[in-house]
Amino acid sequence: MSRKMNRFAGVIAGIAASGLLLAGCSQGEEAASSGSENAGGNDTAASASTSGEFGEACSAVPEDGAGSFDGMAQDPVATAASNNPVLSTLVTAVKKAGLVDTLNSAENITVFAPTNDAFGKIPEEDLNAVLSDKETLTSVLTYHVVGEEVTPEDLSSGEFETLQGGTVETSGSGEEFTVNGSASVACGNVQTANATVYIIDSVLMPKQ
Repeated sequence: MSRKMNRFAGVIAGIAASGLLLAGCSQGEEAASSGSENAGGNDTAASASTSGEFGEACSAVPEDGAGSFDGMAQDPVATAASNNPVLSTLVTAVKKAGLVDTLNSAENITVFAPTNDAFGKIPEEDLNAVLSDKETLTSVLTYHVVGEEVTPEDLSSGEFETLQGGTVETSGSGEEFTVNGSASVACGNVQTANATVYIIDSVLMPKQ
């Protein structure tokens, strides 16, 4: 792995560690208040949704037009993402890497798509360095793409090979899932003409 990739990976790891610490505190506080409610079990919450979009961030997606869920379903994934304002930074990166045609022509793929805020967590200097390095950028972006359809049910405990060659691991239940233990699915099961998209709140990094 290049020095630039190592530096970028270190930044991402630091961000992920901070997020996990905050999440741990939050979960600890919530456990006491929710424990009694969950004691009897909840079959609906325990099983993944099998259709329809889910997640708090779905409310940020336009209600109509080309960038809406219905609009995105009509276009191949790179084109669909270009119409969605929450994915504009990802689209810029995909264009710089020359991956638009690759993604649009693929069939039945799954894309873990970082939001603008996910890229915003990365220091501008480091992000610009990666955006200007096509090889590194291509490696990072293709690590977010799985060459098969991944359903919400598959996310509960899955390991999937990416186009980059590495693997991503998913876990969770109900409507709460994580990728590689750190990135959370903010809006899941978004359909495009050739892909299933899971919008995530952090950028994933290929494992060394």
